[in-house]
Amino acid sequence: MAGKKVLIVYAHQEPRSFNGSLKDVAVAELSRQGCTVTVSDLYAMDFEPRATRKDITGALSRPEFFSYGVEAYEAWKKRSLTSDIIAEQKKVQEADLVMFQFPLYWFSVPAVLKGWMDRVLCQGFAFDIPGFYDDGLLKHGTLHFCGFKVLAPHISFAPEYASEEERKGMVASWAQRLKTIWNEEPIPCSPPWYFGQ
Repeated sequence: MAGKKVLIVYAHQEPRSFNGSLKDVAVAELSRQGCTVTVSDLYAMDFEPRATRKDITGALSRPEFFSYGVEAYEAWKKRSLTSDIIAEQKKVQEADLVMFQFPLYWFSVPAVLKGWMDRVLCQGFAFDIPGFYDDGLLKHGTLHFCGFKVLAPHISFAPEYASEEERKGMVASWAQRLKTIWNEEPIPCSPPWYFGQ
């Protein structure tokens, strides 16, 4: 899709890994389609995964008791988050498609990617729903909760145990999917009434 902007948030330590290959295929195929592709390579960027007071550059709203969620929200409103957070938020805002490329660690994302989500997808920027803990909205997933239209994941099972031929097939399958990714429908998450629609 010519003119579309894509952000790939990439979380793997080894550029020559299977995940690195999938990222490279996505960059090549989406660029071939005329997209502008930006990669946030969290390990190469030495992205700070810890959500701390250091993320707030201005005065704290409640210095006597630090609450990251409250302070990040207030800092977002005052534009006093650190430059690394603001830069990543800008990339997300400008993107027509955000892709996450990572290996599964303990059935979840690597710590650096979890830290990216904690710090970048803060209240105010990514969501602002009163009472969001009241009725289990978080059970419907971080991305959907933050307003993303979520596509089905592309999973390559156990590439480290697959033969070279099987890994090539996995990469080819990913490349094929990328050719039609703009036509995919989002997966159903929570009912629209959760979001007032």
